[in-house]
Amino acid sequence: MLATDFDRTLVWEDGRLHERTIAALQRAQAAGLHVIVVTGRMFQSTRLALRPAGLHEPVICYQGAVVADGDGTWLRHVPIELELAHEAIAFVAEAGYSPNVYVDDELYVSEVTQHARDYAGFQHLEIHPVGDLLAWLSSPPTKLVCVGDPDELSAVEERAKAHFGERLYISKSLPYFLEFAAPGVTKGAGLDFLAAHMGFTPEETISFGDGENDVELVEWAGYGVAVENAHERVKAVADWIGPSAEQEGVAQVIEAYLDSLT
Repeated sequence: MLATDFDRTLVWEDGRLHERTIAALQRAQAAGLHVIVVTGRMFQSTRLALRPAGLHEPVICYQGAVVADGDGTWLRHVPIELELAHEAIAFVAEAGYSPNVYVDDELYVSEVTQHARDYAGFQHLEIHPVGDLLAWLSSPPTKLVCVGDPDELSAVEERAKAHFGERLYISKSLPYFLEFAAPGVTKGAGLDFLAAHMGFTPEETISFGDGENDVELVEWAGYGVAVENAHERVKAVADWIGPSAEQEGVAQVIEAYLDSLT
């Protein structure tokens, strides 16, 4: 089992799978390995991004809040409780942020800003502006995301963690994305669910990650790899630090592993 983050781990800043990585993923599947992408992205964005590789494995999305089968069936969905989501939206509003809100695998915002355009363009998403988010939101959202300056978001993250404690999972996926999910939602929890569903163990798994939200992913596996561009927290829990995402480091590790078997 190979379990890998997507952005800045499997792909670099252009968000696209390149030829060497596609070849390595396909070679791994041909050798009988399962390749599972574990990402903070939405399900629709994940499937679109993986299309060039022709992968039809389950995926873990939304930081682990959603696990979907290869045919697109959602096997697990752990949204934020509605009242708690309202509290979080009000909290970040006081800090000057209007978050992205995710309901039924669609992206909703209060208004279409440049941050919203940048986020949606990066993942090829449709944006749904709804005005007052607190007045509009009537269903538990899968997650909330604030987009902004990395340093300013770090300060918001610190205050939010102090305010919500264990009531929400709060972490950065990329330096400029601060994400809020239901308590207990992590990439590791998503792997726990999928491992029970598919019948594999941590000891049979190699994982790859880079961001702060990948700590649980890298810790979960029997052998965890941090790419060179990873956050220091990820490197601290990794068994090995590999080449960067810019150098298609995951592909290099897969190639070396498969070569060692021949």
